[in-house]
Amino acid sequence: MRHAVIDLGTNTVRLLVAEVRAEGDWSPIHAEQRVTRLGEGLRTSGALGEAPMTRTAAAVGEYVARAHADGASSVRVVGTSAVREAQNGREFAARLARETGARVDVISGDDEARLTLRGLARGLALKGAMIAFDIGGGSTEYVLARDAALVGAVSLTLGVVPLSERFPFPERLEPPRYAKMLEEIRARLASELPPSIARAPIDVLVGTAGTVTTLAALDLALPQYDPARVHGHRLTRVAVDRLLATLGALTVAERGALPCLEPGRADLIIPGTAIVVATMEQLGVDALVVSEYGLREGIMQVVSESPC
Repeated sequence: MRHAVIDLGTNTVRLLVAEVRAEGDWSPIHAEQRVTRLGEGLRTSGALGEAPMTRTAAAVGEYVARAHADGASSVRVVGTSAVREAQNGREFAARLARETGARVDVISGDDEARLTLRGLARGLALKGAMIAFDIGGGSTEYVLARDAALVGAVSLTLGVVPLSERFPFPERLEPPRYAKMLEEIRARLASELPPSIARAPIDVLVGTAGTVTTLAALDLALPQYDPARVHGHRLTRVAVDRLLATLGALTVAERGALPCLEPGRADLIIPGTAIVVATMEQLGVDALVVSEYGLREGIMQVVSESPC
């Protein structure tokens, strides 16, 4: 039996269609994503804008139709940071359910972190102590686990969309503005990460979602995005600093023309990289492991266990 899940993020909408077997295991049939920037302007207005909602609803509608065309008997849409924080987020979720006929759930930050861990465990052999982080459009989740068992999790309202709106870099990177943004991120991590996570001795740091996977693809100099090569890639702090220098020397249009960097992510990659840098500094690590698996796959894990 086939099922589909749609991860409705603040910046990106992600579809996964999978064949779910009777024993609860699953294998992917189709996966794709689209940048719709649902959270555009949310931090200023407190509400989802009509234009972002319209383009996001169109993407979700197309993905639901694609899922059914691929034979999915059910489609579950999961809204994250932008939908749960916006004044009209629940109304938008209800609108999507009416227009598409799909089940639409809005999850908490804690649930988002737990589901991300489920997805990571699907794709990586998680041995020993691990911290994983998922940089999103509107929030960043941090998860502490030991041997794939959850120890602690936190969701911070630290996302690349509001950062990019407050610290835009349409031209080449301006060092004073970048330094101010980085210091703000450092201060937030220092004050908002629970000590149990911030001071935990770990064996590995794992990064997932668009910023980290894009940096991995750029580090590998891939001519086109290859999930199999990105997944499991070891991204060092030296490489991150080198990539930041390269990206910072480009305009936003030039960044968007790079292989493996979606144009819709071109203005977000600098703030996202700053979160990576601050996270590695805060946790005292010089490298991270990149995961292609994350929240979307974690949702599918839950669906596979109770497909009805």
